[in-house]
Amino acid sequence: MVLTRAFYRSGHTATQQRQPVSFVDVRKRFGFRSIAVGRWVTREERDRAAGLFYDALVDLMAILQGPEALVSLRGTLSFQYGIGGRPGMAAFYDPSARSFSLAKNAGPGSIAHEWFHAFDHYLAQKAFSDTSSTMYASEAWLRNATPVPHPLNDLLITCFKTVMLDESGNNPSDLVTASISADKVNGSVYYSEPVELSARAFEAFIQDASINNNFLVAGSKASQEAKLGLYPQGQQRRKINQAFTAYFSYLGRSLRASTGGDNNVNP
Repeated sequence: MVLTRAFYRSGHTATQQRQPVSFVDVRKRFGFRSIAVGRWVTREERDRAAGLFYDALVDLMAILQGPEALVSLRGTLSFQYGIGGRPGMAAFYDPSARSFSLAKNAGPGSIAHEWFHAFDHYLAQKAFSDTSSTMYASEAWLRNATPVPHPLNDLLITCFKTVMLDESGNNPSDLVTASISADKVNGSVYYSEPVELSARAFEAFIQDASINNNFLVAGSKASQEAKLGLYPQGQQRRKINQAFTAYFSYLGRSLRASTGGDNNVNP
């Protein structure tokens, strides 16, 4: 039986009582384009996963200080549970379908990482004026794409700089250096890709929040990857958290105040 272990959740959102929810309720509240569940997921597994996923998204929304539309990226994002698993992958984001998936046996703890991939991809053509539909914003920044002038995009670029550059702004950060070293050992390029660096930095930001949910995020502090320096540490981690806080608090205020907003800037 999957999802039988208890998941840790604390913070002010955890004290809020709710009725049992289904994936229909998840879609209705957050506005996902679609939600699909695999045929081999039992009713019990489906119902428990729906509740855990709902709580994780409520917590994510609270941490990011944004509305439901932020979570579903204005209804453009789809979600799959127990469908299309890839060998060795607990979860993945498919940019061609704008969908992220959780494996029913191994997905818990991966939501924050995969959601940020979706967010990073969604922002590329909104935050930069000369990118393709396949590019991510973090990648666009690293490739010197042209930013769309806007205070939000200035804050987003600060996030990427804090993740990938040292305090001088001229050299790779400790996170990048450790990631390059890990890739050399593994004979691949994965950890040092800008999309992966940014998603792991976002994980750390979410895990350090006052709201804790290990169905939403886990592993940025005590995992083997964390011990290898593949998550931000020390002063860099604190600065990354500050940069993400500044960006998402501004974004959340803008989305709440907007009646449609500028689609070239805001999610």
